[in-house]
Amino acid sequence: MRLYSRGQVIFYSFCSALVVFLILFGFGMFTGEESSAVADHSDAAEPFVLNVSPTEISGDIPAIGVALQTYEADEAENIEIYDRLNEAVVNITTEVLYHSWFTEPVPSEGTSGSGSIIDTRGYVLTNHHVVENAYKVYLTLADGSQMEGEVIGTDYENDLAVIKFDPQDRELVTISFGSSAGLKVGQKVLAIGNPFALDRTLTTGIVSGLGRPLKTDTGYIINNMIQTDASINPGNSGGPLLNSKGEMIGINTMIYSPSGGSVGVGFAVPVDTARRVIPDLINYGTVKRGTINIVGIQLFPSLVRYGRLPVSQGVLISRIDPSSPAAEAGLRGGDREQAVKSGSSIIYLGGDIIVAIGDKSVSSLSDFYSALEDSRPGDVVPVTVIRGNDRKIIEVELSERRQSY
Repeated sequence: MRLYSRGQVIFYSFCSALVVFLILFGFGMFTGEESSAVADHSDAAEPFVLNVSPTEISGDIPAIGVALQTYEADEAENIEIYDRLNEAVVNITTEVLYHSWFTEPVPSEGTSGSGSIIDTRGYVLTNHHVVENAYKVYLTLADGSQMEGEVIGTDYENDLAVIKFDPQDRELVTISFGSSAGLKVGQKVLAIGNPFALDRTLTTGIVSGLGRPLKTDTGYIINNMIQTDASINPGNSGGPLLNSKGEMIGINTMIYSPSGGSVGVGFAVPVDTARRVIPDLINYGTVKRGTINIVGIQLFPSLVRYGRLPVSQGVLISRIDPSSPAAEAGLRGGDREQAVKSGSSIIYLGGDIIVAIGDKSVSSLSDFYSALEDSRPGDVVPVTVIRGNDRKIIEVELSERRQSY
């Protein structure tokens, strides 16, 4: 006879009890009345809906359909703006010529970015760095068609460019200009662009800061940049930054990112800057700016000490074109007898030190260019200089500044 251990006896007893339980109760489940866990659909009930009241959309937002009423007001606003304007944003790709010592120039893939259609005749606003050195420029529209465009004007100082393409009887959607003058930190903004070639991507955020001066790759400083936490990534460059009315308030230009991706610190060129330069870009291909033809040196501590200069901030006129309107007006350059070497540069001391242009103080070269940003060739501006220990104001007629790359 087979002997069973105490553990085996307990195990077999448990199995037997389980079988009896399933026979007694399981049989009833399949032969009795339908369990209450199975829904009774004999009388169709009203479909279950969340107990939320529909948001009432106020303002000038046009009706988009009954379905939109189920969204919150902020969501409805985002949807309306995107539906209305996403077709006005184009994807820009470029070809550049690759030069080699051993072969002829070969076309190769260049940069990519975004742009805004600003005129029904086919004018597109974007960044200068998106189309810089481009051999060919292609625009991909919302319907998927690809059009070849022509760069008709660039402003590298403000990192802006205008492209023209032939719409071929298309009815183009355009983005209208708002104003960047009255922006407030905390104001809602939206960005539409093509990050990582993901066409017409919408991101939202707020204005995080205003009046930021930022240096471009060309060494120039763009003043009054708009800082935003709306997600901006490679490919967004040149796309629009919009306010809650869907008006362009900026042109997305750059990000601050140690990793190369968005970390919530993006910057846009203010639309008021673009509005000012676009007519020149379309008409002349460049921006006609007034300037004072000098070789200016921004003062720095060791130069101030060595030259025993009377002020510590300003722009020293090291050299001046003797035939220029600035020299004819009375501005003075430095003296060759007082030449000093600073690094690889030769600085001529003894010239006037510019401390103001008009009502704008000048303590750096950035201030010098900023003070002349809105000026035109032929304008006459008061220039405040320090000459020796005297302070003088000299009326100077501005020359035309030439773009150099």
